[in-house]
Amino acid sequence: MKISILGRNTGRGRRGRTSAAVALGAVLALTATACGDDGSGSGEGAEGSGTGKIVFWDNNGGVRTDIWKEVIADFEKANPDIDVQYVGIASTEYQSKVDTAIQGGGLPDVGGISASMLAGFAAQGALEPLDERLEGSSLNGKLNKDMIESLRAAGGGDDQLYSVPTSANNGVLYYRTDMFEKAGLEEPTTWDRFFEAAEKLTDKGSNRFGYTIRGGAGSIAQALDAMYGQSGITSFWDSTGKKTTVNDPKNVKALEKYAALFKKVTPAADLNNDFTKMVAQWDSGEIGMLNHNLGSYQDHVKALGVEKFRGIPQPVGPDGKRVQVSNPVDGIGLFKSSKNKDAAWKFIEFAASAQSNSKFNESAGQVPAHADAAKDAWIAKAEPTKLAADALSDGSTTIVQLPYYLPDWNTISKADNEPNFQKVLLGDMSAKDFLDGIAEQLNAAQAEWDEQMG
Repeated sequence: MKISILGRNTGRGRRGRTSAAVALGAVLALTATACGDDGSGSGEGAEGSGTGKIVFWDNNGGVRTDIWKEVIADFEKANPDIDVQYVGIASTEYQSKVDTAIQGGGLPDVGGISASMLAGFAAQGALEPLDERLEGSSLNGKLNKDMIESLRAAGGGDDQLYSVPTSANNGVLYYRTDMFEKAGLEEPTTWDRFFEAAEKLTDKGSNRFGYTIRGGAGSIAQALDAMYGQSGITSFWDSTGKKTTVNDPKNVKALEKYAALFKKVTPAADLNNDFTKMVAQWDSGEIGMLNHNLGSYQDHVKALGVEKFRGIPQPVGPDGKRVQVSNPVDGIGLFKSSKNKDAAWKFIEFAASAQSNSKFNESAGQVPAHADAAKDAWIAKAEPTKLAADALSDGSTTIVQLPYYLPDWNTISKADNEPNFQKVLLGDMSAKDFLDGIAEQLNAAQAEWDEQMG
């Protein structure tokens, strides 16, 4: 299975500035039970004895807690001399927790490290390079090469691997087949059909809505997906590589149309909904469509059964082409300050092995990183995962690569601008002003990056 999700080639030599997400003030100390080191937030750590306790931070705590606890139980059974302490941290809080621990101490031994946050952590020198460990591992040659290169490219430009891939995600349009059939609507495979269905399925008096929009944490990436999907623009940067296309007039028009859905065909609660609230609302209500990713598939199955919904790739434009923004590859990293790196690496190896990787991704509904796991029978039975894998490999989809390599990307695309996106939804800020503001930040970050890279 080939998945084309390569990150941008940013050259060699790494020395980015400390992530702007780190608060410039008092450092919030984490409790001792969440510590995997001696309180130092940096330093080289030690290989350790290969036994004893290690601490693992889950970057999607609550959502993936149960499956990670299964994997940990399997690991401890196979390695009875190693004890893994699990700490689940919500995805919306993970970056700030790690940044705080880097500055003030209390980093774990191992943690979830996706492409979207990798550059910021690597720029602070917090992660252990993993190439040599991987080369000497049973995983060598078994992990999806595109996923590895995506994480390598996101690492800050020094061409080193700081996270072992576990999963590839993809944007999915979930829709209620029962509601579509009752309304006599065609499957929302095009943007025109999507907007038509959103309107026709809405009956506010009966508390039915055509769509649920993400207005809370994580809203920017979803808005970008809708923008580029409609505009058909296929690159995040113009031909010079110095200016972003995010505020291209076509994208501005697309965002205006997308934001206009709020409260017209969506619940008012969407303004503050992150993905967990949005997913729960869709699963328990009468809402026609939901944009999320493969990660929520199992939630929908539990709530609705497989007969009442489908999960399909994002809609195509008038030319029949599908354009979508990249979803970050997820992985597991080893923190440099760990005093038990040998045991921590054993856990990473086990978690990324064929059996564990298959078990994890079947639960998560995502595309496995391990080549053998990607061949398992469950993928064909999980329709959204199969369709996503096909869309990423059959040439039907163009991926707009987001600049995960910029240390400030996560801050720009989240904390700095999520409140402004809410203003757009409320009509207090124009889509043009919103996108112009993001573009100004991105162009400055790219200019600084180019200067640092020489």
